[in-house]
Amino acid sequence: MKVFLTGAAGFVGYHVAESLLRQGHEVIGFDSLNDYYSVQLKKDRLAQLAPQAGFVFRQGDLSVREDVEAILAEHSDVTHIVHLAAQAGVRYSLADPCAYITANMMGHVVLLEAARHLTALRHIVYASSSSVYGLNETMPFRESDAVDRPGSFYAVTKRAGELTAHAYAHLYGLRQTGLRFFTAYGPWGRPDMAYYKFARAITAGKPLTLYAGEGLARDFTYIDDIVSGVIAALVNEPEKGISRVLNLGSDSPTAVSHLVALLEKELGCKAVIEARRRPLSDVEATWSSHEKMTALTGWRPVVSLEEGVRRFVFWFQAYEAGYGNDDGVSDADCSAG
Repeated sequence: MKVFLTGAAGFVGYHVAESLLRQGHEVIGFDSLNDYYSVQLKKDRLAQLAPQAGFVFRQGDLSVREDVEAILAEHSDVTHIVHLAAQAGVRYSLADPCAYITANMMGHVVLLEAARHLTALRHIVYASSSSVYGLNETMPFRESDAVDRPGSFYAVTKRAGELTAHAYAHLYGLRQTGLRFFTAYGPWGRPDMAYYKFARAITAGKPLTLYAGEGLARDFTYIDDIVSGVIAALVNEPEKGISRVLNLGSDSPTAVSHLVALLEKELGCKAVIEARRRPLSDVEATWSSHEKMTALTGWRPVVSLEEGVRRFVFWFQAYEAGYGNDDGVSDADCSAG
């Protein structure tokens, strides 16, 4: 396969690129390197990919037609697209909704407009989100559930991406699969995510915010399971003109308080917890059914939360000590707690 990978410097994108390269595929990475979170972390991820045979990287803006058309003109023999680039963050979508229109909606349309002219293209896999289930209360979430009650503007843009994919599949015969990710976590993760913020706060002896409520839970899915799911979907191509959506989650919702306890254990520090009211943009719980994904591809998650947290902490301690960071948080010190 020759894969055009958007969001290659991102958390999931980096790991997908690593896996594809190990399997001997070519990867054309594309990323804007925006500053929503640490640009240095994104560059550090790319530094791991740059020496590997078969990897090419170009910086560009997915919402700019000229940027996308230029890279795909240079690599017009792309056979597969993995579209992971997006403006991330549920709560930030309240602060700057226009950024989500540009990156998540315009960027998706620009990509599909260019993709429909690629004669060798076989399949597009793109990132959706569990956020599309919004205010649904029936658990677990299934792909057949109605998704017309979004709880955030981020969710609106992700659902718009699914509808856009359906239209382009119908109009131009593009084979497409949207993956609704459920709380990916692990090494090289995003510093804006709760588990990363918790790890920093616990290690530095600083208070961490835990939203009140016994029902606060997430379907945490370890990055290796996310990546194996992306690739399982990628090689399992639907019929021409079909656009489908699949859940990609562990089917094992866990109380966020239990995540904190696991981090305390692995870090050897006690958390200083401040309870606050959950914001309206954050749903109380997520829970994925992966029956459809398993039936189509044979994929199943295999990494437990306990093992995943252990692996994350091992990386986190080495990275924070060895690389530092550029977002104003000093190196952690357990003795402070």
